[in-house]
Amino acid sequence: MTRAAAIDCGTNSIRLLVADADPATGRLRDLERRMEIVRLGQGVDRTGRLAPEALERTFAACREYAAAIAAHGVTPDRVRFVATSATRDAANRDEFTRGVREILGVAPEVITGDVEAALSFAGATRELAALPGHTGPYLVLDIGGGSTEFVLGDDAVRAARSVDIGCVRLTERHLLRDGVIADPPGPELVDAITADIDAALDLAAERVPLTETHTLVGLAGSVTTVAAIALDLPGYDSAAIHHARIPVERVREITERLLAATHEERAAIPVMHPGRVDVIGAGALVLLRVMERTGATEVLVSEHDILDGIAQLAAGG
Repeated sequence: MTRAAAIDCGTNSIRLLVADADPATGRLRDLERRMEIVRLGQGVDRTGRLAPEALERTFAACREYAAAIAAHGVTPDRVRFVATSATRDAANRDEFTRGVREILGVAPEVITGDVEAALSFAGATRELAALPGHTGPYLVLDIGGGSTEFVLGDDAVRAARSVDIGCVRLTERHLLRDGVIADPPGPELVDAITADIDAALDLAAERVPLTETHTLVGLAGSVTTVAAIALDLPGYDSAAIHHARIPVERVREITERLLAATHEERAAIPVMHPGRVDVIGAGALVLLRVMERTGATEVLVSEHDILDGIAQLAAGG
């Protein structure tokens, strides 16, 4: 077994996976998974720069992750740090890169949307062939904070596209005025977000045949939170959420509920992470519009995603 550590730094969250990988199969045995909401992409859509306070939140999480990686005895050559949408868009990303290298001893890899899509597909689909009733082609939908990735494939990727409709970006673009988020948003604001999502789906469809999927696989915090609400869980339960199948009717009901709720009402939902309270409505709406566009009757939710793909790379798989 090869011990490896993977860090996925997105627009909203930064996550760590330390795992042992089977070199023959690439299968992972988790040792530790952690997630912190750091909102690295705060204001990037408007300013084009990473905010000083967002960088400091991210660096603080990196220091904690560095200690965990050392405690598990992972060697530096088996650590991979991948940064995605917010960092791709930032004019001062060199400041971010320098800080991460100083803390962790490895340089972050600022990957393209296509590479991000391929890693998400690998992490999400590796074990699906063994599940009854879940056949390809798979459409992997990864709803992030800054961007959303669409990846179609069977054993390998056939087509992929990354578009700028992440839950943080949509919230800041349409709901944030003078530092205050419209809460709840009125019908006109919801219509504006919907139009933005639909335009991005048109772009995605130019490269990815969205309706050719047999199984829609949903990844990341917006999807897993909707799933946890649909399952009526008393608290976040990764094992219960992984490979849950949520019907489109239930997704529609939950999305409408979230968009109509106040901040306090969303925060009171038992499975709601405090860092997702303000952005979950936009994220749920992305999921719903994708299901409506593709004709998917349900979404298969996966807790395995780009982080698992990065870990497989770190282990040499």
